[in-house]
Amino acid sequence: MWSVSDEALLAGLASGESDAAVAFIRRFQRRVYGLAITILSDSGAAEDVAQETFARAWRHAGAYDPRRAPVATWLLTIARNLAIDALRMRRADPVDPEILVSMQSVSSDAGPEERAVVGDDAHRLHAALRELPVDQRRALVLAAFYGKTAREIGESENVPVGTAKTRIRTAMIKLRQSLLVEDDERDV
Repeated sequence: MWSVSDEALLAGLASGESDAAVAFIRRFQRRVYGLAITILSDSGAAEDVAQETFARAWRHAGAYDPRRAPVATWLLTIARNLAIDALRMRRADPVDPEILVSMQSVSSDAGPEERAVVGDDAHRLHAALRELPVDQRRALVLAAFYGKTAREIGESENVPVGTAKTRIRTAMIKLRQSLLVEDDERDV
């Protein structure tokens, strides 16, 4: 079942095949939970977001369109949106985006599972984020992790909306290129 494509597993999940559902969840659970814990910094809330992510994937699997995005991107977008919603519901005190970017390791009181989940992918992401110019990095973190709009970012950074949009877009392109290069180097 592990050699089956992501699309085939998603189709199996949609049709109610229990083996496909188990394989689908096992294939993506670390990435989904890792993204949620990175955004929320709360293992309980991250577990809730991960569970709801897979429930939504099951409910909406029929609407998945492979022409728009790979399964992993589609699923992680669901997780990201749910995590941001959970973060907004908590109404947490604002955190400077630079603090999020500067986090390089999991807290010392984290369990082995949490350390494993956050591990390699988080380090790659943090390294790629640190390579971005500060203005682009701040705009991207505010948009991606805090769900801020370009208008809100422009207001908080005292720049025009167009500049905020350009910073976000440029940062996304640079980040994607950096992570793709790392993936290509790993495959060699």
